[in-house]
Amino acid sequence: MEIREVGDGNAKKEICDTVLHRLSEWFGIEESIAEYVSQVEEMPFYGVYDGERPVGFLAVKIHNAFTAEVCVMGILKEYHRMGIGSELMERAEGYCQQKGLVYLTVKTLDGSVDFEPYERTRRFYEKMGFIPLEVFPLLWDEANPCLFLAKHLACSQENRG
Repeated sequence: MEIREVGDGNAKKEICDTVLHRLSEWFGIEESIAEYVSQVEEMPFYGVYDGERPVGFLAVKIHNAFTAEVCVMGILKEYHRMGIGSELMERAEGYCQQKGLVYLTVKTLDGSVDFEPYERTRRFYEKMGFIPLEVFPLLWDEANPCLFLAKHLACSQENRG
């Protein structure tokens, strides 16, 4: 497995589209997939490759001089539990730290909805050091309350200047 920074916008969109369409347990709404695909083109983006085959990715959305978000992340199910997600998060955090950002956030489905795939997702983010900050019950819709998590990043003062 190799993680590469992807610069080409069309390649980002293709990887995002291909991976998300194979993760229907997490990304089952076509409109959401299309929105993610259109958003990633201009974002910092890391692809995971098995040889030349993309099997996962992570896209970072920069909000301001202090905060970035894991906008969307996906790894094909047959590649779960191999440490790939942790490596992607390390790359994203490193990028944010180099830019002098202080916080990395992520949104996911709240635990008030009993859905096992997202229970694993929440455990992953907690393992990565994210803490839950707030639930937004109507951000997406009533059936999908949004849990907002954040992680404080250690960054040196010289990166903030």
